[in-house]
Amino acid sequence: MTVLLLPSTISDINPRQWESFGPYFEALQQRPLTAQTARAWLADWSKLSELIGEAFAWVYIAKSIDTADSDKEAIFLDMLEQVLPQARVADQSLKERLLSLVNGDTAALGEDMALVLRSMKNAADLFREANIPLLTELAKLDNEYDKLTGALKVEWQGEEKNLSQLSVFLQDKERPIREQAWKTSMDLWLGCRDTLNKLYSDMLTLRKQVAANAGLPDYRAYAFREKERFDYTPEDCFTFHEAIETVIVPAAQRIYAKKQQQLGLESLRPWDTQADTSESPPLRPYIEQTELIQGSLNIFQQVDTLLARHLSTMAEENLLDLDTRPGKALGGFCSELPLRKRPFIFMNGVGLHDDVQTLLHEAGHAFHVFETADLPFIWQTEPPLEFCEVASMSMELLAGPYLTKANGGFYTESEAARARIEHLEGIITFLPYMAVVDMFQHWVYTHSDEALNPDNCDAAWDQLWLRFMPGVNWQGFEDARITGWQRKPHIFSSPFYYIEYGLAQIGALQIWRNSLLDPAGAIASYRQALALGGTRSLPELFSVAGAEFRFDTAILTELVSLVEQTIRQLETL
Repeated sequence: MTVLLLPSTISDINPRQWESFGPYFEALQQRPLTAQTARAWLADWSKLSELIGEAFAWVYIAKSIDTADSDKEAIFLDMLEQVLPQARVADQSLKERLLSLVNGDTAALGEDMALVLRSMKNAADLFREANIPLLTELAKLDNEYDKLTGALKVEWQGEEKNLSQLSVFLQDKERPIREQAWKTSMDLWLGCRDTLNKLYSDMLTLRKQVAANAGLPDYRAYAFREKERFDYTPEDCFTFHEAIETVIVPAAQRIYAKKQQQLGLESLRPWDTQADTSESPPLRPYIEQTELIQGSLNIFQQVDTLLARHLSTMAEENLLDLDTRPGKALGGFCSELPLRKRPFIFMNGVGLHDDVQTLLHEAGHAFHVFETADLPFIWQTEPPLEFCEVASMSMELLAGPYLTKANGGFYTESEAARARIEHLEGIITFLPYMAVVDMFQHWVYTHSDEALNPDNCDAAWDQLWLRFMPGVNWQGFEDARITGWQRKPHIFSSPFYYIEYGLAQIGALQIWRNSLLDPAGAIASYRQALALGGTRSLPELFSVAGAEFRFDTAILTELVSLVEQTIRQLETL
């Protein structure tokens, strides 16, 4: 039997050249493929996909860590322009060859491949070679967004601060400091408003053409196919939005009203929403990255010893970059390194509790990578995106009870209670925002001609904001309010990737609810579901994890009640 002899590490290849990968694709294309040899052939294709996937992950991580490094950007762009387009074509040929062999009989390769073949058929049907240069151009525009926003900085109290560093002051107890920090951040964003408008318009034009090339009526239809949303529809999203408006928006207003009262204000302004209302010193859980890692390791040791070992492995292998720095891309993410079967966590920590939550969140993604490592093929390790977020959001909640120093964490008991209240209230206030982001994109991609005019985007965003985000007084800062869509990177770089967070949060809250009655059982179900990767449907994964795939008024009412009850209990500590 022929075996593809691939490089064992990416250090053995040049990620900038197609010649590093092309001969292996050609060998697979030429190799005999029968029902008897198919799984061995698949194993080699899987290894090749791992090689190219890890190579791209590393160059993406490198350029994100330092957006000002022109050499790292050049490597990223070379792979983007010279390698990935040809890889997409070669991958399509292999998909068509396999699908032709199977000819609709998904059982021919084993039951564990049924959903993988469904995904492959969907991707093959959606593929158009004419879209390859358009997708490449979109990735380059996404890189421009990262460069532009990662470079935003200002002198603050004699020191240079980027947007992540400025965010620290939004929690300050002194209102003038919060106000100054918020206005300074908004000035930075509004200063590049026209550039971002042009960037987004260019993206919309390309995405409209991508959908047209695929024979679909609009980019929303394309995105739902591309993201493999087999288990829900746009209409289901609208049902979720309406449930959020009915149940969650009033709960969020209660939170804002409580904060306004605690601060003794006539009205809550945008720079007040994150204010620390406690009479105690601000929560400062750590100073150095090493403290954040060690405290998180101690917390995970209480949750599950094997999960703690996963994070320890990442620390030992230098797979964590957690501190913010000038020129570093905004946000945080967990990237999979499929060849090594390892994750990499990237974030912009500044010493706040939000950073602890971010690491707990991204660690949940990382655990997904570790738990699926024994699945035989790369495609099986790719769960539905919605369940990827269940992994991360559940971990934030499951780790909550162990934040105290008594467990090796960061806080006294009263501080931990404050941190948990901040997190739980953040879940409530996030869901209406999620609805705004998702509904905005439904409007954009079904009104693509209107959306090319940024004034229409501003108006559509503002209408949704006023509907779902009441409770905060923006008077005098309407320009900042209506351009809020420009401050959400997903809208630029990951269109339609946002409803996942909302759906996943409903699943995560159910897993947390289960853990209150049976902590060990909830963790066991959580890990069992993670280990299934993409070999089960989205509703099945929810079920194995101990949750229902639901997003109606009834389930939201139940979960909000639990959250509010828990907040009241924590307020007594």
